[in-house]
Amino acid sequence: MSNEEPKEALIEWLERYGIEAELQPLTGDASLRKYYRIEDSFHRGIVMDASAQPESVAPFVDIAHRLFEAGVRTPKINAFDREQGFVFMEDLGNTHFADMIESEKEIIYPKAVDTIRKMQEADTEGLPVYDREFLRFEMDLMPEWYLKKHLGVSLSKEEESVLENALEKIADVVLEQPQGVFVHRDFHSRNLMFDCRDDLVVIDFQDARAGAVTYDLVSLLRDVYVELDPQEVERLVLHFRDLKGLDVDDETFMKWFDFMGLQRHIKILGIFARLALCDGKKGYLEDIPLTLKYVLKVGSRYPETLEFVKMLESVSEQ
Repeated sequence: MSNEEPKEALIEWLERYGIEAELQPLTGDASLRKYYRIEDSFHRGIVMDASAQPESVAPFVDIAHRLFEAGVRTPKINAFDREQGFVFMEDLGNTHFADMIESEKEIIYPKAVDTIRKMQEADTEGLPVYDREFLRFEMDLMPEWYLKKHLGVSLSKEEESVLENALEKIADVVLEQPQGVFVHRDFHSRNLMFDCRDDLVVIDFQDARAGAVTYDLVSLLRDVYVELDPQEVERLVLHFRDLKGLDVDDETFMKWFDFMGLQRHIKILGIFARLALCDGKKGYLEDIPLTLKYVLKVGSRYPETLEFVKMLESVSEQ
């Protein structure tokens, strides 16, 4: 059996619901989950096989309910099996946010920004928290996987001190901003879709946490797969602040946004390197240059991260 062919257990599970249609493999995400499309005269839907991570099914169902209660559109869940790690859900088609950027940018980005506002009204009780420890855990993926294992760089004691100082200051600024709101954690162009009524649909939300107010805004507007005009980014960032009714000046809010971006993109450098090295997903290496560009460009604006940027730029060019 190839990696793309469905497991026998999944086929048997679907047969319990009277579904015996052929499963068409779909491109998955960066996780161990696999996806299949069912499309015949009697049944239509998407099947998620999370049998390699069955513990992710319960959060998926729980978060879908929380988002539904907040008025956020997500795929309708028809059936699920927590123990085996299977979910049968609505087929939303093939129209991703990324497909609409070129032709509908002026419409879809404000819609997505407003969706973040709605998401932040979702119940966060019991969700894990984006605290300092977790912020640092994520950023520490970068020196381990990007610098050491991908680039083969060993930092000197002085460079390690520069890195440590910068990561702590980044965490400080992230934690200065309003906390405790619902955070999708991967709210970008590949995890947003449009249904047949052109409603924005949020997917891949099972890893949600409670955290900083700018996190999902950074995911959307400094997307590691799509680069937007900086002036347009700033306009949408401040538009979001106004939608939220936050009483904070432009400079402070942009700094919160920038430092949240530094945290996220430093983490992603490590994750992309790890995906390539451990999982053989070499395609993610192609997305490292834009991710690195964000870190270097944003970090060079602030005295707290200037030394770090110089060091990172130097070792990345070796």
